[in-house]
Amino acid sequence: MSKSPFLDALRDEMLTLRYAKRTVDTYIYWIKLYIYYHHKRHPNTMGDEEVMQFLTHLTNRRNVSANTQKVALNALAYLYNKHLKQPLSQELQFNKSFVARKLPIVLTPNEVKQLLLAMPPHYSLPAKLLYGSGLRLMECVRLRIQDVDFNYGVLRIWHAKGGKHRQVTLAPELHNILKLQIEIATRYFESDVMKPEYSGVYLPHALARKYPTAPKTLGWHYLFPSQKLSIDPVNQNSGENQVRRHHIHETSLQKTVRQAAKKCAFKKPVSCHTLRHSFATHLLASGADIRTVQEQLGHSDLATTQIYTHVLQQGANGVKSPLSALLDTE
Repeated sequence: MSKSPFLDALRDEMLTLRYAKRTVDTYIYWIKLYIYYHHKRHPNTMGDEEVMQFLTHLTNRRNVSANTQKVALNALAYLYNKHLKQPLSQELQFNKSFVARKLPIVLTPNEVKQLLLAMPPHYSLPAKLLYGSGLRLMECVRLRIQDVDFNYGVLRIWHAKGGKHRQVTLAPELHNILKLQIEIATRYFESDVMKPEYSGVYLPHALARKYPTAPKTLGWHYLFPSQKLSIDPVNQNSGENQVRRHHIHETSLQKTVRQAAKKCAFKKPVSCHTLRHSFATHLLASGADIRTVQEQLGHSDLATTQIYTHVLQQGANGVKSPLSALLDTE
């Protein structure tokens, strides 16, 4: 906990509302920075003008990226719109960070195969889902047992980026190994529910109140459970120590993918998101319609998906170098 009762109350409120712990930590960081920038004035004595000054400072003095500036704005929007009930203007005028478009790093199909073969057994399946279904890292580790639909060959993704739900393809070749993983998760579940201190799995939003028996129902439990039980941080802050089994930690999967890429001696930087980029590019290369790829990835804007078409074009936008013509005549 911090030394500020205000920030502590803000943190407890967000955790009670079931904001992800990582989101809570990030929002607290930016709100604290905002308060310090304005010489520790209380936020309820400030508003639009001070927010615009701070966001402009992030661009002009700290040279933050557009995404970082956006996160800071989201944190302050929560502070004013939800916590203080002093909504910010929709027409804030501040110096926006420049958005530099980046082409995604993509592995070739052969490189993907090498990477998957280099993954240790206990992280092989999550990596195959990242590539085979185009999942984001957190979408993968947060999968519940009931999100796997073998009959229709899909994974159901709930409350993804932007709060959206979608269905993504599931490779038939993964059905058997997924069934084995469900058996592993089931053994954890059967052991946990026998423990008197076990409070059941974490449920998002108000589902725990709506379905009081769901936290101790198999289908709601994580497909990739953590090896150890832990205390729910929300209830820990409120004085209650509720024991739960969380999913595997995302940083462990990230680290393992990077280690596998290093083992393969790739010259390009590789992360979990590289597998998602590769999924989209290879899907387009196989002839899939771009709107189908958009739906699979869960993009709101088609322009976001279209960046993968640039990866498929030869050379610079399909332009043939004049050097090629010269060398062809030698």
